[in-house]
Amino acid sequence: MTVSVLVVDDSGFFRKRLTEILTSSGQIRVVGVAANGREGVELAASLRPDVITMDYEMPIMDGISAVREIMQKHPTPVLMFSSLTYEGARITLDALEAGAVDFLPKNFEEIARDGSQLQKILIDRVLDVARSRPSGRSQPPAPPASPRPASPSARAPLAKPSTAGRPLASGRQSAQSLPEEPPKRPTRKGPARHYAVVAIGTSTGGPVALQRVLSVLPANFPSPIVLVQHMPASFTPAFAERLNKLCKIEVRQAEDGDSLRPGLALLAPGGKQMMIENRSGQPRVRILPGDERLNYRPCVDVTFGSLARAYPGKTLGVILTGMGSDGREGCRMMKQSGSPIWSQDEKSSVIYGMPMAVAKAGLSDEVLSLDEVGPRLIEGVC
Repeated sequence: MTVSVLVVDDSGFFRKRLTEILTSSGQIRVVGVAANGREGVELAASLRPDVITMDYEMPIMDGISAVREIMQKHPTPVLMFSSLTYEGARITLDALEAGAVDFLPKNFEEIARDGSQLQKILIDRVLDVARSRPSGRSQPPAPPASPRPASPSARAPLAKPSTAGRPLASGRQSAQSLPEEPPKRPTRKGPARHYAVVAIGTSTGGPVALQRVLSVLPANFPSPIVLVQHMPASFTPAFAERLNKLCKIEVRQAEDGDSLRPGLALLAPGGKQMMIENRSGQPRVRILPGDERLNYRPCVDVTFGSLARAYPGKTLGVILTGMGSDGREGCRMMKQSGSPIWSQDEKSSVIYGMPMAVAKAGLSDEVLSLDEVGPRLIEGVC
């Protein structure tokens, strides 16, 4: 099946180059191009493409405004192009909050080292996005949060609070076919219990999902939380700041040597690996260089595997929306150590890859919709 694409960008060169790359696959057909967001909204309505690629800075109407309008009128999977800077991260997070599925750097040199790698990454990403479930079509708005007061040095978001993307790595696993029969949803058994750590892993769709889960937790949430979100290094500081403003718990990017404590969520830094060590009952975070042999930096399997060793039977693992199967083997290790695993259901996932891999492997003790995860954490942990 051919995927139809609408390219929206104010650069004629970029429109031409992107069209050439995408159509070379034989699986993608560019059905239209637009030079600004207003044209993009109009062509999205008339052409009804399977995927829209969207620049963020354009005349007449910017990309974020265009995404919001498209999601309101004709929800369509959107792949944003952005810059890998702090400001670019904030804008991209706004775009993801508005409904975009994923993002890539606008500068092709930041995506790949050679033409063949670039072509594969762009084509694979568009095909992956085509299989996604845009948030405007499947998910209700996030519940209101009671944001913490921003510090004087904190930078306010450009628009409404938002979220972020995924690793820029070649060789990503493509979307998997859906199971013939969705896994059964296990029901809760037993009273609430205390966990030494709650670990949450996610990828595509994860920034919005994490915002919705964490924003409902009380400031006195009794367990430490570690977060692994596939995201480049330039994005995780801005993402942690955004979550911290929206949540009652404290959220920040993890640093080597950090201690775990209740009411604190530590986000794995992009481009690196986060491991948890437990020496003499003193849990510490270890931040290690990203191994080039691993597709994901940070990697859910790495962090979850370290928790299986550090806190056997005392960790709660949660896998949310995301492409591929990262987290399955880490969950398997945690499960073998006696720790329970929760996974997000298909209907509420933007991409039902990671949670599907865990559920199909028989590792999920509970399968929850996204809006059930936060309240279930309060019910099952507090």
